[in-house]
Amino acid sequence: MSDLLLKLKDVESSFREVEQRLSLPEVLSDQAEYRKVVKRHAEMEPVVKAYAELRQAYAQRDEAKSMLDDSDSEVAEMARSELESAAEAIERLEGKIRLMLVPLDPNDDKNIIVEIRAGTGGDEAGLFAGDLLRMYTRYAELRGWKFELLGENRTGVGGFKEVSLSVSGGMVYSQLKYESGTHRVQRVPETEAQGRIHTSAVTVAVLPEAEEVDVAIRPDDLRIDTYCSSGPGGQSVNTTYSAVRITHLPTNTVVSIQDEKSQIKNREKAMKVLRARLYEMEQAKQNAAIAATRKAMVGTGDRSQRIRTYNFPQNRLTDHRIGLTLHSLDRVMEGELGDVIEALVLHDRTERLRALDL
Repeated sequence: MSDLLLKLKDVESSFREVEQRLSLPEVLSDQAEYRKVVKRHAEMEPVVKAYAELRQAYAQRDEAKSMLDDSDSEVAEMARSELESAAEAIERLEGKIRLMLVPLDPNDDKNIIVEIRAGTGGDEAGLFAGDLLRMYTRYAELRGWKFELLGENRTGVGGFKEVSLSVSGGMVYSQLKYESGTHRVQRVPETEAQGRIHTSAVTVAVLPEAEEVDVAIRPDDLRIDTYCSSGPGGQSVNTTYSAVRITHLPTNTVVSIQDEKSQIKNREKAMKVLRARLYEMEQAKQNAAIAATRKAMVGTGDRSQRIRTYNFPQNRLTDHRIGLTLHSLDRVMEGELGDVIEALVLHDRTERLRALDL
């Protein structure tokens, strides 16, 4: 029996055990445990159903083989046709199942915090940071996700030095985690009289949102400062100490939020961002250990990595990690990221499948 079939038998056996647990009184009375078991059941069920289809295709193949030498030529011809059909179904199902067996990223179902920062390119980089913000919020709207601005530091020309937002919905991290990295833009700025193309860069970090149970933060490890918020150019926005700066002393991680008029709300937002950053640091340590044995091909999260180029004069988007080029940049900037993300997800799962050697 192949490694794939042995793995599927194990999955089916585990699935039956999970099904039984769903009816246990001690599970039904514990909402947290019940949700965990239901989630596990939902993850395994598609694989078990596909395995049942595969067994049926095997049976059809074996039946067709048994009729190949039939004395009736019409029966033999029918058997050859059914054998070819069964072989195609088996190849399709085995490929589908192998992809389904790739372990899920434990963060895939988490909500996220997206941090966008202008890099090289001055005002043009700041304007493109705003364009990326709009692209992601449009994509979120198309997917039916919710988003909320957490903090912003605007430039004087309508762009952003940095801006952060939270995005919540179904499997958000699984879709947008590949956006971490350096995004390069090539276009003619509106202020460019000679029509020359300028190249600028913006960095994006996608952080899985951490719950309090994910990251333990000791109050003694925090320094919390309050100050008056200010707008572009240092102009005063209000005279109350509503802005909050939280410093995590052990890691020297600093988060500043001044968007809300309420100090309490700014503090809540700052803690949300801080938890996400600390969680990312811990995940990075674990990923580094994994990468020692299996190099990650996509979504390394390295912010210095140039992952994508947006060429406006040619209406072209190029994702350098997978060699994908699309001549529909105008639609992508309107939030139509589906083709890009689907290609990245497929590439990532295919590479991780190779490591499983199934």
